[in-house]
Amino acid sequence: MLPIDAAAHSSRWRRRHPVDKAVLGLGLTVLAISLPPWPGAVLVLTAALAVLLGPAGVPPRKLWRAYRVPLGFCVTGAVTLLVQVGGPDGFVTLADGGPARAGGLLLRTSAASLGVLLFAFTTPMSDLLPRLVKAGVPAPVVDVALVTYRMSFLLLDSMGRIRQAQAARLGHTTRAATWRSLGGLGATAFVRAFDRAGRLQAGLAGRGYDGTLRVLVPEARVSRRFVAASAVLLVALAALTLVLERLLP
Repeated sequence: MLPIDAAAHSSRWRRRHPVDKAVLGLGLTVLAISLPPWPGAVLVLTAALAVLLGPAGVPPRKLWRAYRVPLGFCVTGAVTLLVQVGGPDGFVTLADGGPARAGGLLLRTSAASLGVLLFAFTTPMSDLLPRLVKAGVPAPVVDVALVTYRMSFLLLDSMGRIRQAQAARLGHTTRAATWRSLGGLGATAFVRAFDRAGRLQAGLAGRGYDGTLRVLVPEARVSRRFVAASAVLLVALAALTLVLERLLP
Protein backbone atom coordinates (compact mmCIF):
# COMPACT_ATOMS: atom_id res chain seq x y z
CA MET A 1 0.00 0.00 0.00
CA LEU A 2 1.29 3.44 -0.90
CA PRO A 3 1.98 5.86 1.98
CA ILE A 4 -0.79 8.23 0.92
CA ASP A 5 -3.31 5.36 0.85
CA ALA A 6 -2.17 4.14 4.26
CA ALA A 7 -2.52 7.68 5.62
CA ALA A 8 -6.02 7.97 4.14
CA HIS A 9 -7.14 4.71 5.78
CA SER A 10 -5.84 5.87 9.17
CA SER A 11 -7.01 9.48 8.83
CA ARG A 12 -9.06 11.18 11.52
CA TRP A 13 -11.63 11.99 8.83
CA ARG A 14 -11.83 8.46 7.46
CA ARG A 15 -15.41 8.02 8.67
CA ARG A 16 -16.63 11.26 7.16
CA HIS A 17 -18.61 11.16 3.93
CA PRO A 18 -16.50 11.90 0.82
CA VAL A 19 -18.83 14.79 -0.03
CA ASP A 20 -17.78 16.57 3.17
CA LYS A 21 -14.11 16.37 2.26
CA ALA A 22 -14.71 17.12 -1.41
CA VAL A 23 -16.42 20.40 -0.56
CA LEU A 24 -13.42 21.50 1.50
CA GLY A 25 -10.50 20.06 -0.49
CA LEU A 26 -11.78 20.67 -4.00
CA GLY A 27 -13.24 24.01 -2.91
CA LEU A 28 -9.76 25.13 -1.86
CA THR A 29 -8.45 23.93 -5.22
CA VAL A 30 -11.02 25.98 -7.11
CA LEU A 31 -10.22 29.06 -5.03
CA ALA A 32 -6.49 28.63 -5.68
CA ILE A 33 -7.14 28.63 -9.41
CA SER A 34 -9.76 31.39 -9.44
CA LEU A 35 -8.42 33.96 -6.98
CA PRO A 36 -5.45 36.24 -7.73
CA PRO A 37 -2.09 34.65 -6.89
CA TRP A 38 -1.39 37.42 -4.40
CA PRO A 39 -2.83 37.32 -1.85
CA GLY A 40 -5.47 34.73 -2.78
CA ALA A 41 -3.28 31.71 -3.51
CA VAL A 42 -1.11 32.48 -0.48
CA LEU A 43 -4.17 32.48 1.79
CA VAL A 44 -5.46 29.24 0.28
CA LEU A 45 -2.06 27.59 0.66
CA THR A 46 -1.86 28.67 4.31
CA ALA A 47 -5.40 27.48 5.04
CA ALA A 48 -4.82 24.12 3.34
CA LEU A 49 -1.62 23.56 5.31
CA ALA A 50 -3.35 24.49 8.56
CA VAL A 51 -6.20 22.03 7.91
CA LEU A 52 -3.88 19.24 6.78
CA LEU A 53 -1.53 19.50 9.75
CA GLY A 54 -4.26 20.43 12.24
CA PRO A 55 -7.77 18.92 12.13
CA ALA A 56 -6.93 16.35 9.44
CA GLY A 57 -3.88 15.17 11.42
CA VAL A 58 -1.62 14.41 8.44
CA PRO A 59 1.99 13.78 9.57
CA PRO A 60 4.29 16.50 8.19
CA ARG A 61 6.83 14.01 6.85
CA LYS A 62 4.21 12.06 4.89
CA LEU A 63 2.73 15.29 3.58
CA TRP A 64 6.10 16.49 2.33
CA ARG A 65 6.88 13.16 0.67
CA ALA A 66 3.60 13.34 -1.26
CA TYR A 67 3.76 17.09 -1.91
CA ARG A 68 7.28 17.28 -3.29
CA VAL A 69 6.34 15.43 -6.49
CA PRO A 70 3.60 17.83 -7.68
CA LEU A 71 5.66 20.72 -6.33
CA GLY A 72 8.48 19.69 -8.66
CA PHE A 73 6.09 19.88 -11.62
CA CYS A 74 4.88 23.28 -10.41
CA VAL A 75 8.43 24.62 -10.25
CA THR A 76 9.28 23.18 -13.67
CA GLY A 77 6.23 24.80 -15.24
CA ALA A 78 6.96 28.15 -13.60
CA VAL A 79 10.61 28.20 -14.72
CA THR A 80 9.57 28.06 -18.37
CA LEU A 81 7.82 31.42 -17.98
CA LEU A 82 11.04 33.13 -16.98
CA VAL A 83 12.57 32.97 -20.46
CA GLN A 84 11.52 33.46 -24.05
CA VAL A 85 12.90 31.77 -27.13
CA GLY A 86 13.73 33.94 -30.14
CA GLY A 87 13.56 37.69 -30.51
CA PRO A 88 15.89 40.57 -31.34
CA ASP A 89 17.93 40.22 -28.12
CA GLY A 90 18.98 36.61 -28.66
CA PHE A 91 17.83 33.04 -28.98
CA VAL A 92 17.03 32.65 -25.25
CA THR A 93 16.41 35.78 -23.18
CA LEU A 94 14.63 36.77 -19.98
CA ALA A 95 10.94 37.30 -20.69
CA ASP A 96 9.30 40.62 -19.93
CA GLY A 97 7.24 40.20 -16.79
CA GLY A 98 8.45 36.60 -16.56
CA PRO A 99 9.22 36.56 -12.82
CA ALA A 100 5.76 37.90 -11.97
CA ARG A 101 3.99 35.34 -14.17
CA ALA A 102 6.21 32.52 -12.94
CA GLY A 103 5.60 33.44 -9.31
CA GLY A 104 1.85 33.67 -9.87
CA LEU A 105 1.73 30.30 -11.57
CA LEU A 106 3.83 28.69 -8.83
CA LEU A 107 1.56 30.07 -6.11
CA ARG A 108 -1.62 28.94 -7.88
CA THR A 109 -0.46 25.42 -8.70
CA SER A 110 1.20 24.75 -5.35
CA ALA A 111 -1.90 25.88 -3.46
CA ALA A 112 -4.20 23.88 -5.76
CA SER A 113 -2.03 20.78 -5.22
CA LEU A 114 -2.47 21.07 -1.46
CA GLY A 115 -6.24 21.21 -1.91
CA VAL A 116 -6.17 17.96 -3.89
CA LEU A 117 -3.83 16.35 -1.35
CA LEU A 118 -6.24 17.30 1.43
CA PHE A 119 -8.91 15.20 -0.25
CA ALA A 120 -6.48 12.37 -1.07
CA PHE A 121 -5.01 12.14 2.44
CA THR A 122 -8.44 11.83 4.05
CA THR A 123 -10.44 9.76 1.53
CA PRO A 124 -9.48 6.18 0.61
CA MET A 125 -10.29 5.18 -2.94
CA SER A 126 -12.17 2.16 -1.62
CA ASP A 127 -14.62 4.56 0.05
CA LEU A 128 -14.93 6.88 -2.93
CA LEU A 129 -15.22 4.63 -5.98
CA PRO A 130 -18.31 2.58 -4.97
CA ARG A 131 -20.22 5.78 -4.24
CA LEU A 132 -19.62 7.11 -7.75
CA VAL A 133 -22.35 4.82 -9.04
CA LYS A 134 -24.94 6.84 -7.12
CA ALA A 135 -23.43 9.99 -8.63
CA GLY A 136 -24.24 8.76 -12.14
CA VAL A 137 -20.99 7.09 -13.17
CA PRO A 138 -21.69 3.83 -15.09
CA ALA A 139 -21.22 0.75 -12.93
CA PRO A 140 -18.84 -1.02 -15.38
CA VAL A 141 -16.51 2.00 -15.30
CA VAL A 142 -16.46 1.93 -11.50
CA ASP A 143 -15.85 -1.84 -11.49
CA VAL A 144 -12.85 -1.48 -13.82
CA ALA A 145 -11.46 1.30 -11.63
CA LEU A 146 -11.90 -0.81 -8.48
CA VAL A 147 -10.19 -3.84 -9.99
CA THR A 148 -7.34 -1.72 -11.37
CA TYR A 149 -6.88 -0.03 -8.01
CA ARG A 150 -6.74 -3.32 -6.11
CA MET A 151 -4.51 -5.10 -8.63
CA SER A 152 -2.03 -2.25 -8.74
CA PHE A 153 -1.01 -2.94 -5.14
CA LEU A 154 -0.54 -6.64 -5.89
CA LEU A 155 1.67 -5.81 -8.85
CA LEU A 156 3.68 -3.28 -6.86
CA ASP A 157 4.24 -5.90 -4.16
CA SER A 158 5.33 -8.45 -6.78
CA MET A 159 7.71 -5.97 -8.38
CA GLY A 160 9.23 -5.18 -4.99
CA ARG A 161 9.87 -8.87 -4.32
CA ILE A 162 11.37 -9.38 -7.78
CA ARG A 163 13.72 -6.44 -7.25
CA GLN A 164 14.83 -7.86 -3.90
CA ALA A 165 15.49 -11.23 -5.50
CA GLN A 166 17.48 -9.60 -8.31
CA ALA A 167 19.53 -7.57 -5.84
CA ALA A 168 20.25 -10.71 -3.78
CA ARG A 169 21.59 -12.32 -6.96
CA LEU A 170 23.85 -9.32 -7.69
CA GLY A 171 21.61 -8.13 -10.48
CA HIS A 172 22.38 -4.46 -9.86
CA THR A 173 26.17 -4.55 -9.53
CA THR A 174 26.93 -3.06 -12.97
CA ARG A 175 25.06 -0.87 -15.42
CA ALA A 176 24.62 -3.73 -17.87
CA ALA A 177 23.33 -6.00 -15.12
CA THR A 178 20.92 -3.29 -14.00
CA TRP A 179 19.48 -2.94 -17.50
CA ARG A 180 19.08 -6.72 -17.78
CA SER A 181 17.35 -6.78 -14.41
CA LEU A 182 14.99 -4.01 -15.45
CA GLY A 183 14.11 -5.88 -18.62
CA GLY A 184 13.46 -9.05 -16.65
CA LEU A 185 11.40 -7.11 -14.12
CA GLY A 186 9.19 -5.63 -16.85
CA ALA A 187 8.70 -8.97 -18.58
CA THR A 188 7.86 -10.79 -15.34
CA ALA A 189 5.44 -8.09 -14.20
CA PHE A 190 3.70 -8.19 -17.61
CA VAL A 191 3.25 -11.97 -17.44
CA ARG A 192 2.06 -11.89 -13.84
CA ALA A 193 -0.46 -9.15 -14.62
CA PHE A 194 -2.05 -11.28 -17.35
CA ASP A 195 -1.99 -14.33 -15.08
CA ARG A 196 -3.72 -12.48 -12.25
CA ALA A 197 -6.28 -11.02 -14.67
CA GLY A 198 -7.08 -14.50 -15.99
CA ARG A 199 -7.47 -15.94 -12.50
CA LEU A 200 -9.66 -13.00 -11.50
CA GLN A 201 -11.90 -13.53 -14.52
CA ALA A 202 -12.21 -17.23 -13.77
CA GLY A 203 -12.99 -16.52 -10.13
CA LEU A 204 -15.69 -14.01 -10.98
CA ALA A 205 -17.25 -16.37 -13.51
CA GLY A 206 -17.31 -19.13 -10.91
CA ARG A 207 -19.14 -16.85 -8.49
CA GLY A 208 -21.88 -15.89 -10.94
CA TYR A 209 -20.60 -12.45 -11.93
CA ASP A 210 -23.49 -10.55 -13.52
CA GLY A 211 -21.69 -7.33 -14.49
CA THR A 212 -21.60 -5.61 -11.10
CA LEU A 213 -19.09 -5.93 -8.28
CA ARG A 214 -20.83 -5.69 -4.93
CA VAL A 215 -18.62 -4.35 -2.15
CA LEU A 216 -19.31 -3.23 1.39
CA VAL A 217 -19.10 0.54 1.82
CA PRO A 218 -18.74 2.07 5.31
CA GLU A 219 -21.90 3.88 6.33
CA ALA A 220 -21.53 7.64 6.47
CA ARG A 221 -23.82 10.63 6.22
CA VAL A 222 -23.12 14.05 4.85
CA SER A 223 -22.50 16.37 7.78
CA ARG A 224 -24.34 19.64 7.34
CA ARG A 225 -22.20 21.28 10.00
CA PHE A 226 -18.97 20.24 8.31
CA VAL A 227 -20.18 21.38 4.88
CA ALA A 228 -21.42 24.67 6.34
CA ALA A 229 -18.10 25.26 8.13
CA SER A 230 -16.21 24.49 4.93
CA ALA A 231 -18.39 26.90 2.97
CA VAL A 232 -17.82 29.60 5.58
CA LEU A 233 -14.07 29.07 5.34
CA LEU A 234 -14.12 29.27 1.55
CA VAL A 235 -16.25 32.41 1.52
CA ALA A 236 -14.04 33.99 4.19
CA LEU A 237 -10.91 33.28 2.13
CA ALA A 238 -12.48 34.82 -0.96
CA ALA A 239 -13.68 37.90 0.94
CA LEU A 240 -10.34 38.35 2.69
CA THR A 241 -8.56 38.14 -0.65
CA LEU A 242 -10.73 40.90 -2.12
CA VAL A 243 -10.12 43.11 0.91
CA LEU A 244 -6.38 42.57 1.00
CA GLU A 245 -6.12 43.05 -2.76
CA ARG A 246 -7.36 46.60 -2.29
CA LEU A 247 -5.22 47.35 0.73
CA LEU A 248 -1.95 45.74 -0.38
CA PRO A 249 0.01 47.05 -3.37
